[in-house]
Amino acid sequence: MKTLKKTLALLLAAVLTAAAVTGCSSSSSGTDSSASTAGSESSEFDASTDKYLKDGVFTVGTNATFPPFEYIGDDGNPDGFDVALIKEVGKKLGVDVEVQDMEFDTLVSVIGTKIDGAIAGMTINDERKEKVNFSDPYFDAIQFVLVPKDSDIKTTDDFTGKKIGTQKGTTGDYLVQDMDGVEDVQYDKGIQAVQDLVAGRLDAVILDKNPVETFAAQYPDDLKALDGADFNFDTESYGIALPKDDQPLTDAVNKAIKDLKDDGTYQKLIDQYFNN
Repeated sequence: MKTLKKTLALLLAAVLTAAAVTGCSSSSSGTDSSASTAGSESSEFDASTDKYLKDGVFTVGTNATFPPFEYIGDDGNPDGFDVALIKEVGKKLGVDVEVQDMEFDTLVSVIGTKIDGAIAGMTINDERKEKVNFSDPYFDAIQFVLVPKDSDIKTTDDFTGKKIGTQKGTTGDYLVQDMDGVEDVQYDKGIQAVQDLVAGRLDAVILDKNPVETFAAQYPDDLKALDGADFNFDTESYGIALPKDDQPLTDAVNKAIKDLKDDGTYQKLIDQYFNN
């Protein structure tokens, strides 16, 4: 009997010990799972708590005179690769996107006040980075030169004594300002410079590659495009400009851009706006 009681006692102790161990294990596992879930949730961007997007609208400025990146579509609203891209970014963030057409050289100064960001074929540079955050680059570009069909301009040396049209505040504008013996004629819109070039009031226009190629195709009897590499122009990267005080928004936009590249949406937009 003592042996039986002793055996039962040992079995009961073993069961209680196992239960205690199991209970500790379950409790520990539950805590880890909860911590992991909380960490995962906190890492996700919540537009409803964001300083700028809490109203559910991502207001983005552009300058719709820069085809195929941004232009006014047949319906009278901004269209183009940049416009389509930022709308897809908005879907990833779970917000509506409102695109406002503005003067290019005012965009950076009103981010965080009148608009929540800007996408306008805007080159990432140190001067702008002092005022705004930039997303990771979403497009690499280079400046091209647009000249009359019969122009003999071939290198930067040929710019001496010439009138060069640029869009105010753009890379082309900065390039011409650094050239000696060249008159920089600034315009609010790139198309205005192109129109003056066609009219014979300018010797050349410096804009980004894709707009120059677009304008050359629009005026095949009057204009031709020259590769910026022949003028030793450097490659530049476009980014989405965002408020300086909202790193979570910048991080979320970066993730959205990456996801759009990974799921094929980005390439579809490239094909739609550049390859057709």
